[in-house]
Order: sequence, then C-alpha cells, then structure tokens
Amino acid sequence: MRNACPMEPSETRVTANGLDFTVLEMGEGPLALCLHGFPDSPWTWRYLLPVLADAGFHAVAPYMRGYAPTAIPADANYYPAALSSDASALHEALGGDGDAVLIGHDWGAAAVWGATADAQRWRRFVAMSVPHLGSLAGLLGSYAQLKRSFYIWFFQLPIADGVVGADDLAFIDGLWADWVNGQYDAKEDVAHVKDCLRQPENLAAAIGYYRDTFGFKPTAPEHERFVAAAAGPTPKPTLYLHGTHDNALGIELVSGLDQFLAEGSDVTVFEGLNHFLHLEDPAAVNRRILEFVAP
Repeated sequence: MRNACPMEPSETRVTANGLDFTVLEMGEGPLALCLHGFPDSPWTWRYLLPVLADAGFHAVAPYMRGYAPTAIPADANYYPAALSSDASALHEALGGDGDAVLIGHDWGAAAVWGATADAQRWRRFVAMSVPHLGSLAGLLGSYAQLKRSFYIWFFQLPIADGVVGADDLAFIDGLWADWVNGQYDAKEDVAHVKDCLRQPENLAAAIGYYRDTFGFKPTAPEHERFVAAAAGPTPKPTLYLHGTHDNALGIELVSGLDQFLAEGSDVTVFEGLNHFLHLEDPAAVNRRILEFVAP
C-alpha cells in the first residue's frame, strides 16, 4: 500500500552549471540536496523531503540534467562526474554552506561519490543502491549480475531509443516491475518518470547516462577532479543503504564497501527491499537517513 505524503513540495527553477534546473523544494535551513536516478524523477523523494524539512533542512530535489523539465545540457555530458559537478553548482546556486548534506539514489548515488571532491561544501553524504566505484568490480564478475545488468549493455545499441520509447515507454514499466518488491504500487512513480522522458531528446539524454559511462566517453578537463574523487575513499562520514533483494545491483556488490568510507560512516542493509528501497519502506529508510544527517 502506498504511504500518504502529508506535505507537497513546491516546484521552482534555478540556474546552475549553465543549466536551467527545475527542482522540488520545501523547508528552510541547511541545504539537503536529493538526487534521483534512472528511470526516475525527483518525486520519488516526496516522502523524504517533508521529513528533512521538519528536521530543519532546506530540502531540494532537482530533475537531473536531461530529464524534463530540466534542460538538456549543451555539452551533452552525462557521465557521473558531470552529475557531480551539477551537485556542486546547485549547492552554490541554492546558497548552501558547509552544513549541507548530499543524498543520492542510483545515478544520484554515483554523483555523490564524485561530489566528495568538494568535501568542504558538505557535512555528510548518503548514497543508496549504487555502491562506491571500488565495489563495482563485481559488476562483470558473475552471471547473475550480468543478467541483472542486461539493460546497461542493451542501452549501448542504437536501437535502444526506439525500443524503450515504444508503446508509451513500456520498457520502463518492466524495469520498475523488476526493481520494486511486490507490495509496492509504482504507478504514480512510473507516471512521473514517463512525463520526464516522453520526448525523444529527453529519453536519449537518460540513455546517454549509460552510453557515456559504459562507452567510456572522455572526461572534460573540468570534470577530472570528480572522477578522481569517486575512485578514492570518502573524506567525510558517509551512509550507504542497500536492499537485500536489489534486482538491479545485487547485494553481493556491497561486500567490502567499508574500506572506501571515512571514519564515522555506516553501511545499512534493509532486509527484503529491492532497488527503490526509499519508496518500498520510506518510514524505515527515512528514519535511518535522518539519524545520520541530523545536526
């Protein structure tokens, strides 16, 4: 059963990194920036944003680059370091300070690892469902994970845009059916993400995240420091969350993650939850996040 959301965020616009971002926001205080992944939208943070606002944060969740109504970037860079640079730019544009916290799920988590390059901007980091780069060596290490990751390799093909876009993005319905536990009704979330990706240029941008990353697109010089940071240990306390039944990235990829996290960090595993754990059990996941990021 879907949990009721007691408060609704407002939708506003902000320019950062030369991009016109649309964001959901609520509350006042230190910035808590929440970054979504694929196939997703900032509305999947609708349970966490009120909790953060009630705790005294300015809670903000942007539509990520290329996801309508946020603009498509002129540089057409979608690899994780570009997302990390967006996080730093949004921090500045939104008036963040050293008490800000950064929270990311899926591609948003990939952005978190690189955004540690600007550790002075953030007091704490939270990443969900995509572990540190050092733990992702297992992505090619087993048949089970290769099978889970079929979409990554499929997205490298030119036909992917047409297949994913067909029948009102039915491919996305399939991914969500695989990536949430059977007790969660994802209709509302799927509707939001389809609104973001119905235009061919937006869908191409979302698939471009995978093509840039796994096609090893060369990194722009201004993004190299984010690449370096993502490969090293986190410089500030970091919370990592993962579901035991994640059907996108298996729980075995979390093994050994501790060695890449700063002192004061923690890894929390949620029994029975799939890839969208912050939607499947928002009360438990939000409580753990708030315990970690509260001043």
